[in-house]
Amino acid sequence: MSSRAIRPDADVLGRADRPVTILVDGTPVTGIAGQSIAGVLLAAGRTAWRYGPTGGARGVFCGIGVCFDCLLTVNGIPDVRACRRRARDGDVIATQSRAAAPSTVDDNEAGGEPEPPAPATTPSSVDGAR
Repeated sequence: MSSRAIRPDADVLGRADRPVTILVDGTPVTGIAGQSIAGVLLAAGRTAWRYGPTGGARGVFCGIGVCFDCLLTVNGIPDVRACRRRARDGDVIATQSRAAAPSTVDDNEAGGEPEPPAPATTPSSVDGAR
């Protein structure tokens, strides 16, 4: 899978590719009919479009549908592997993330139960305090 698209005017084979446009998080991205969504994204210069639980960037890892690094939401369907799904004109793509969202609300401000007091420590009879 190439990360570059050959422009029609630079193609020595003279292909007549049909362009497709997909929306990725609201931004139009163009590709060629028959490309996978991952191929369209890579040709547009996007190498990562998801973040794992530890915050690491994810994109295409295997490129053959074995791993799950390239997951996207396509037309409202979550967990679609971008390397396996061909881009169709008008597809609406939303990137996904498993990264932990930072907490913006203090638990005490949210009206949660206060923490119970720590149990009182008593001298142990084993340590010879008596």
